[in-house]
Amino acid sequence: MLKELSIKNFAIIEDLTVSFTNGLTVLTGETGAGKSIIIDAIHLLAGGRGSQEFIRHGAKKAELEGMFIIDRPDHPVFSKMADVGIESDEGTIILRRDLNENGKSVCRVNGKLVTIAILREIGASIIDIHGQHETQELMDEKQHIHLLDQFAGSTLEKAKESYQSVFRTYKKLKREMASMKESEQQIAQRIDLYQFQTNEIDDASLRIGEEEELYEERKRLQNYHKIYESIANAYESLNGDSKGLDFIGSAMSELEDAATVDEQIVEHSATVSNAFYSLQDTAFSLKSSLDSMEFEPERLNEVEQRLAVLQSMKRKYGASVEDILIYREKIGEELEKLINRDERLQVDQQKIHQLEQDLEVEAEELTILRKKAATELSKAIHQQLKELYMEKATFEVHFEQRSIASLDQTGADAVSFYISTNVGEPLKPLVKIASGGELSRMMLALKSIFSKHVGVTSIIFDEVDTGVSGRVAQAIAEKIASIATHSQVLCISHLPQVAAMSDQHYLIQKEVEGNRTVTSVNQVVGEKRVEELSRMMSGAEITTATLQHAAELLSNAEERKILDK
Repeated sequence: MLKELSIKNFAIIEDLTVSFTNGLTVLTGETGAGKSIIIDAIHLLAGGRGSQEFIRHGAKKAELEGMFIIDRPDHPVFSKMADVGIESDEGTIILRRDLNENGKSVCRVNGKLVTIAILREIGASIIDIHGQHETQELMDEKQHIHLLDQFAGSTLEKAKESYQSVFRTYKKLKREMASMKESEQQIAQRIDLYQFQTNEIDDASLRIGEEEELYEERKRLQNYHKIYESIANAYESLNGDSKGLDFIGSAMSELEDAATVDEQIVEHSATVSNAFYSLQDTAFSLKSSLDSMEFEPERLNEVEQRLAVLQSMKRKYGASVEDILIYREKIGEELEKLINRDERLQVDQQKIHQLEQDLEVEAEELTILRKKAATELSKAIHQQLKELYMEKATFEVHFEQRSIASLDQTGADAVSFYISTNVGEPLKPLVKIASGGELSRMMLALKSIFSKHVGVTSIIFDEVDTGVSGRVAQAIAEKIASIATHSQVLCISHLPQVAAMSDQHYLIQKEVEGNRTVTSVNQVVGEKRVEELSRMMSGAEITTATLQHAAELLSNAEERKILDK
């Protein structure tokens, strides 16, 4: 649910913080007081379109922040946040949006900068705003099939997963076949290119690790004279007359003599003896190396040429020898497919035909399950409409079957909601309903059903009760309160019946302070609530009769809420 909303320098709101609770919260006030501004702020927090016109006059930016508490660990919003690297702290989600005077927006989710698209995706998972004239999910015909599937539940979900698995295989194979059915000229050109490239890579006889070995060998060849001179000097220092080995040999003899009479010298004598013989072996190895060393300028040229070949291959086919060999394997497979494409096409065509048959079976199963769910949905909607005094209204889920060529991830069904609000009138698409009062009731009926399935935590109604009165107004109030039993509902309303059913009531007022207009929000409780309901009934003049009526309306509403529980 939306726990707290903070608004700064937004329209006529200078600085405002409002806390919300579960259940139904109603916002009331005179026309123009700023009720819809609060909904506009929430809409922008959910990723709605914004502009610098929202910024309060004289301010450089508007700041909006909302704290949401989601108590369902499996709520889809958390997976969406995880996909973009956003962590959640014990189910708390903080959406923030700053509107700058240059028209740019800065968006954050739990402190992490995000794009407006990500903010919109996350916001849509937890907030559903519906105004009388605003197109929402229920008024988007493309969404009707998803709503029906959500209503159908887990049985259809399993069938859809099975269908989608076959559909993905089918689409992948279709793409591969389309790629193979290029023009003969293009295919011939690709075959020539791949053959040239495979031959060139094969002729190069590449070996992993060869390049590193060549660099080491080139380094030795380029420094031949320096290496030879150093080894020669080292050998002379060890094995020359009156050099290292002679002195160490003398030391070894002296210590051996001393060790015959003093056991404490034995260890030192052994250490020097080992060093002498080890250095003697090293000297012999150095002499052998000197005798075998030979300057080979031709070999240096060979190494340079081989390195040049490797560099050329890397420029063409990959950043390393390993990458080149991987590319060689890839184009080798592609070349084989192209050369044997006729046989491959024939085999794939048979696979396509089999997959099409499988898809028809899977799609038919989806259609059966959807039509069964549609029947149940229609019954539920009719019951909701009856409770809203639209007994004559007829609701129906309309199906159209698509061909195999037009299948998509959802199957073969094109689903749309149809309704007739009056006897004798034909069923028409829901999106074409024009009557404000009927539209409000229809939307509430649908919300009552789908709000249990769509997963949003905060549903916002912006004056959806416009154009109704009397018993219909009472029915709408009870229906909104019913929706609020399983989702938080924020509602802007002019109906006292709706306000009376609220769990939390805020009065929005517009005042002038220091030659500036500001909007204030105050919670209405106790006798003040009776007074506000009375004002909503009679307008500016509050009478004893309207106060009595308001108190009675409030008392009846409390009794209804107790009975509903």
